[in-house]
Amino acid sequence: MSLVKKFMTVGGATLGSRIFGFAREMLMAAALGTGPMADVFYAAFRFPNLFRRLFAEGAFNAAFVPLFSKEIEANGTDGAKRFSEEVFGVLFTVLLLITIAMELSMPLLVRFVIAPGFADDAEKSALTVRMAMVMFPYLMCMSLTAMMSGMLNSLHHFFAAAVAPIFLNVVMIGALFYALYTGADPLATAWYLSWGVMMAGVLQLGVVYLGVLHAGMSIGLKFPRITPNVKRLLILAVPAAITGGITQINQLIGQAIASAQDGAIAALQYADRIYQLPLGVVGVAVGVVLLPELSRALKGGHLREAGNLQNRSIEFVLFLTIPAAIALWILSDEIIRVLFERGAFHAGNTAVVGSILAIYGIGLPAFVLIKALQPGFYAREDTKTPMRFSAVAVAANCALAITLFPRLGAPGIAVAEATAGWISTVLLFVTLLRRGHLTWEWALLRRTVLLIVAASIMGGILYYLRSIFAVSLASGSPFWTKLGALGILIGVSMVVYFAVAFLIGGADLSMIRRNIKRKGAANTPPPPTDT
Repeated sequence: MSLVKKFMTVGGATLGSRIFGFAREMLMAAALGTGPMADVFYAAFRFPNLFRRLFAEGAFNAAFVPLFSKEIEANGTDGAKRFSEEVFGVLFTVLLLITIAMELSMPLLVRFVIAPGFADDAEKSALTVRMAMVMFPYLMCMSLTAMMSGMLNSLHHFFAAAVAPIFLNVVMIGALFYALYTGADPLATAWYLSWGVMMAGVLQLGVVYLGVLHAGMSIGLKFPRITPNVKRLLILAVPAAITGGITQINQLIGQAIASAQDGAIAALQYADRIYQLPLGVVGVAVGVVLLPELSRALKGGHLREAGNLQNRSIEFVLFLTIPAAIALWILSDEIIRVLFERGAFHAGNTAVVGSILAIYGIGLPAFVLIKALQPGFYAREDTKTPMRFSAVAVAANCALAITLFPRLGAPGIAVAEATAGWISTVLLFVTLLRRGHLTWEWALLRRTVLLIVAASIMGGILYYLRSIFAVSLASGSPFWTKLGALGILIGVSMVVYFAVAFLIGGADLSMIRRNIKRKGAANTPPPPTDT
C-alpha cells in the first residue's frame, strides 16, 4: 500500500476525531465561555494530558515501535507477543504507582505546577485539585492504549488506533448536551465533563484492545520483570517521553504563566483546538505511519527507501501546511467568530482568541514538520538527540513567555510556543542533514519555494475576498450566513492554491504517485494490508 494511502487512513480517522473535537469546543464555548469554570476544567485536564504525552504517546511511538518491529522481523509474532507482555506488566505497575503518587500530591501540584495563579482564589484552586484527581486515572487508560496502538501501527493496522480518540470527544459532547438540556450551571457542567474524561479513557482502551485481538494477538498481564528488552525500552523511552511531550510541556509552561490572568487559559485552549485540526490530520498521520515504515526499511538495510520515505513525508507536510498557515493568519477572527461566538463567548473573546490563532498559524508548519523529522532519529533508536533539542526549545519558550506575557498577554505565550517550534524544527532538520540521514534534494527545495508562491497568491486573493464578505462575517450576522461566507472563502482559497501549485510546478500528480510509493530493493516484500 502506498505511503499516502496510509497517511489518508490515519488522517481520515484523525479528521473525524478533530471534527468531533470542534463540536465539543463549540458546546464548551457556549456553556462555559472563557469564564472561571472553563479555566478550572482546562487547567485540571492539562495535567493528565501532559503525562499521557510524556509516558504514553511520545515514549511508545519513539521507543516501543522500533523494538516491536525488530521483534517481528527477528522472532515473528510469538516473539513480538512475548515482548509486548513483558512491557505491559512493567508499564501497568509503573502507571499504578504514578497514579497513586499523583493523586496524593495533587494539592501541591496544582499550587506550584498546574495553576500557581489560582493560589489567591481558594475555591478555584480547590476545584482544580478535585477535578484533576477525578481525571488523572485517564493517564493509566491512555498509556496502555498508546502501547496497544503502537502494536497495531507496527502490524499495519492503523484504523483502530486512529479512531479511538473519537470516543473522548463523543463522551464529552454527550456530557455537554446533557448539561445544556438540563440547564446545569457551569460548576455542574465542569463536573460532568471531568467524569466523562474518565469514562472515555476506559472506552478507548477497550477499542484498541479489541483491535489487537482482531490483529491476531493477545496480551496477558505478567509479573513485572526488567528483561533485557524492557531495559532497552526504558533507556530509549525516558528521553523520548520528554521529546514526545515537548508541545505539552510548552503548553503547560504557558498555562502556568497564563493562570495569572482570568480567561487566558481558556483562550489558549480554544485557539489550540483550531490549529490541532491540520496538526492532527497531517502531523499525527505522518508521525504514526512514518516511524514503523522507516524502522522496517532501516532494519532491512534499505537506506534508499528510508531516505525516500523521509523526503516524501516532508514534501507531503509542506504541501498541506503552508497554505493552512496563511489561511489561519488571514481568517483567524472569522474562524473563531463562526465556531465559538455565541452564548457566554462574546466578541471581545473572539478578538483575543483570534490573535492567538493567527500566531499559532505561523508555527503550524514547524509543529507538523517536527512529526516528520523525529522518526528519522527514533527509527535509528536515537532518542537522546531530539531530547536535547527539546530542552533548548523549552528554555526558549520559558524565556519568551515570561518576557512577553506581561506585555502582550495570552498572545505572547503563543509567540513563545511558535518560536520554540521553529527552533526545534531547524535543529532536527540540520542534524539529520549533517549526519547523512536526510538526502538533500534541490528539486524539493524548488517545489517548496513554488508552494510558498502559490500559497502567497492564495493569501492575497483571500485577503481581498474577506473585505467583500465583511458584512456577512460580522458578529451580528446569522450563524448560517457567517458559516456560508466562511465556507465560500475556504473553498475558493483551496481551488486557487491547488490550481496555482500544479500550474507553476509546485506539485505534480505523476511525481506524487511515483514517489510516494515504497521504494527499496527489488526483493522488498510488500507490507501487510492494513485494516
